[in-house]
Amino acid sequence: MKNRAELFSIFQKFYAEIQTQFNISIRVLRSDNAREYFSAPFTSFMSHHGILHQSSCAHTPQQNGVAERKNRHLVETARTILLHSNVPFRFWGDAVLTACYLINRMPSSILHDQIPHSLLFPDQPLYFLPPRVFGCTCFVHILTPGQDKLSAKAMKCLFVGYSRLQKGYRCYSLETHRYFISADVTFFEDSPFFSTTSESLPVSEVLPIPIVSPPDAMPPRPLQVYHRRPRVVAPLPFAEAPADSLPIPSASPAPALPSPNDLPIAVRKGIRSTRNPHPIYNFLSYHRLSSPYSAFVSAISSVSLPKSTHEALSHPGWRQAMVDEMAALHSNGTWDLVVLPSGKSTVGCHWVYAVKVGPDGQVDRLKARLVAKGYTQVYGSDYGDTFSPVAKIASVRLLLSMAAMCSWPLYQLDIKNAFLHGDLAEEVYMEQPPGFVAQGESGLVCRLRRSLYGLKQSPRAWFGRFSSVVQEFGMLRSTADHSVFYHHNSLGQCIYLVVYVDDIVISGSDQDGIQKLKQHLFTHFQTKDLGKLKYFLGIEIAQSSSGVVLSQRKYALDILEETGMLDCKPVDTPMDPNVKLVPGQGEPLGDPGRYRRLVGKLNYLTITRPDISFPVSVVSQFLQSPCDSHWDAVIRILRYIKSTPGQGVLYENRGHTQVVGYTDADWAGSPTDRRSTLGYCVFIGGNLISWKSKKQDVVARSSAEAEYRAMALATCELIWLRHLL
Repeated sequence: MKNRAELFSIFQKFYAEIQTQFNISIRVLRSDNAREYFSAPFTSFMSHHGILHQSSCAHTPQQNGVAERKNRHLVETARTILLHSNVPFRFWGDAVLTACYLINRMPSSILHDQIPHSLLFPDQPLYFLPPRVFGCTCFVHILTPGQDKLSAKAMKCLFVGYSRLQKGYRCYSLETHRYFISADVTFFEDSPFFSTTSESLPVSEVLPIPIVSPPDAMPPRPLQVYHRRPRVVAPLPFAEAPADSLPIPSASPAPALPSPNDLPIAVRKGIRSTRNPHPIYNFLSYHRLSSPYSAFVSAISSVSLPKSTHEALSHPGWRQAMVDEMAALHSNGTWDLVVLPSGKSTVGCHWVYAVKVGPDGQVDRLKARLVAKGYTQVYGSDYGDTFSPVAKIASVRLLLSMAAMCSWPLYQLDIKNAFLHGDLAEEVYMEQPPGFVAQGESGLVCRLRRSLYGLKQSPRAWFGRFSSVVQEFGMLRSTADHSVFYHHNSLGQCIYLVVYVDDIVISGSDQDGIQKLKQHLFTHFQTKDLGKLKYFLGIEIAQSSSGVVLSQRKYALDILEETGMLDCKPVDTPMDPNVKLVPGQGEPLGDPGRYRRLVGKLNYLTITRPDISFPVSVVSQFLQSPCDSHWDAVIRILRYIKSTPGQGVLYENRGHTQVVGYTDADWAGSPTDRRSTLGYCVFIGGNLISWKSKKQDVVARSSAEAEYRAMALATCELIWLRHLL
């Protein structure tokens, strides 16, 4: 067994083998009190087949004496044959199997000097092959056809036992790190494979496997020197020594290591216990980053966010950030402390924490934001209209693509306490902030005068104020996306601004106009110039003279860390093509909320990952009642992300500005409702701007209808993008 969880499946096979081979049933199983013997499937199997399960009393191993004595007999025999032939202890698994083979073929005093094997199988010969000395030198004859006339006809191996299901000897080659089962073997039983001198050699000289130092002895590993094994990924067409770029796979070949299944059992177990076979740094590379961008990547990953208000208040940096936020709220006259009128209800609030990174890539400040729990508001009582336009992600990608195609710089602005600039018309009462209840006034509540983050009407109030200020400067609002503003001067120069709530991206060819626009915003709002665009809505943006790369590396790593999948084994595809997910497939999950949160995060990851759009759309169809099969599909997506955490999209100047769209659809692909799944992607100037994978709303009566519906949706996207352009 590799781990104890395999006990139940092994016992099932053992039960079937006993019943088939000897035509008898197991009536009683005696064991100790290990937990794996009392799992629900194991207990159910025992009761279903009428097997009595007797266990020893706690801390009384002598009551399980038969098993303990047999275990001692096996261990002592294995230790003897290992020491006699100077075989390293990492071959203990083979030694135990050989000891079992020999014990079963020797007279036993318990059986009145009869042989166990002869009693069980009276019609079979005792030995199919003559027994040999464990650990001796042997030569396995190479019988593969097509060998060269001058090539070796035999391979030097270590004899490690007998095959249970084949009429052959088990031999191990330390050169190829493989086991061979062959009946055509020449033995030198007087020549141990390992002499007493070779045993003193380091293990790496006998078997070249990586030796891992204990964690305390490992030197600190700098962030920029991670290298990963080569993968089939096209390198970015950046020039030498790029200014900024994203993690790209290293092309340096990794040393060839033996397959874990070809190693001795003890070595495999040692590898599993001493190190993770799939460390995350094998799949990340920072060696192509410039120094400023490398510092930025390090900074955004260096600070952990507090999980509670108590934890934040115990940290001086976060505590100061909360004090600064409270000072800004008081100076702005955000609320008045009053007694809650009768018939009125309060809205709760909580703290949200973020790390702000400066233009130089270093941590600029720790940001604590007080957010109201707007989901407790009542329509018509403390809020009315709420609609506020938010920039489509495709609009943001289009602006970044145009900047790469036209070599425009990208700038980012941050409005400090943006929602506090919106006037509040409704009568809203809020609880006092956690950790900052006024002394002696614990019974009072906050009557809000200004809009606050989290209130349902705050985005609308803020956008109305910001839109009016930007239009005062002379910018026009796009009719295709109301969050996109543009300005063209008489010289043909242009300025483009995209706002996503309070995060602003500016680009264009009019550098003087951009500076004037910044000054205009500075005079109306507390605005912070974050310099060149590097981090926007969780998207890492790397700019160079060759193009712009979008990635959500940190966001992907955070998902893996949160779900405990940083050490998982990666896969090359995000979904099994042979698996069709259907509702109610398997056992319902005990915590469906965890499934919904994880799928929501993966959905946000599709902003820069078109390769997972389809599998995420599939697992999103089972949010109402997810089962374990759906959870397995989500885990496979995470294992795929583990193999490519820094993957993203590249925007560059390809010499044209053509708008091209592609669509496709299956027909009746869903096995439950026979609906079709469509997919489309749109390229502008050869850069991927928009994509979607979606299940159609109706059942298509033919494959042609499914294709036409897919083309209709893609055509809508194309027309919208042309309008936006």
